[in-house]
Amino acid sequence: MRILSPDPTGDLAWQVAWQQPIFRIKFFVGLASTMALLFTFPVFFQTIERHQGPVLNDWLLNQLPPQDVSLGIFLIIWATALLLIVRARRSPAIFMMFTYGYIIVSLSRMLSINLVPLNPPAGLIPLIDPISNAFYGKTYITKDLFYSGHTSSIFLMFLCLRRWWDRLLALIGSLLVGSLLLVQHVHYTVDVLGAFAFTYPLYWLGKRLALSGWNRVEKNEEERSVL
Repeated sequence: MRILSPDPTGDLAWQVAWQQPIFRIKFFVGLASTMALLFTFPVFFQTIERHQGPVLNDWLLNQLPPQDVSLGIFLIIWATALLLIVRARRSPAIFMMFTYGYIIVSLSRMLSINLVPLNPPAGLIPLIDPISNAFYGKTYITKDLFYSGHTSSIFLMFLCLRRWWDRLLALIGSLLVGSLLLVQHVHYTVDVLGAFAFTYPLYWLGKRLALSGWNRVEKNEEERSVL
């Protein structure tokens, strides 16, 4: 699979998908799980802010004078999110892949942040993202480091989008967001690289959970393998 030519996911319309009980079950389970995560985030993030860990000696960050590029990060991420919403209006597969991928990536991040406690990089400039920060609680969070949530979220959007140009724009956006987070010293280099490394396999797991049992591409692929 070339990176800008995604594997097929089928093209069932919402009306057709909704007629299948397994789809409705997975839809409500995914929606409820996402809401539960969002309600849990403030408590989790406020808790990890009390953790202590090392300050890494990051060669790349040492070469980058910190600058506030919050507006650029915010615009790229949420413009990509808007594109994903527009595409998901006509594609239940995109909606389900992102929903289940987001749940798995979020749980993975909560585990990795606990297992790898780090203190924030020197020169960190607080990231102003009114939408994301609303789920962090009252205190600005600086220790949700390994791995980067902003990078993993937009990279997951890239993986879920189906059209060539959509994916190209989202891939460029993912690389820009990762780079700008380093410019602002919000994350270490390993946090950004880790986001790409972890999100890719977790997307495949989420896709399998999201599409199994209702998306007709699976049947088509099985028929082709028999032939």
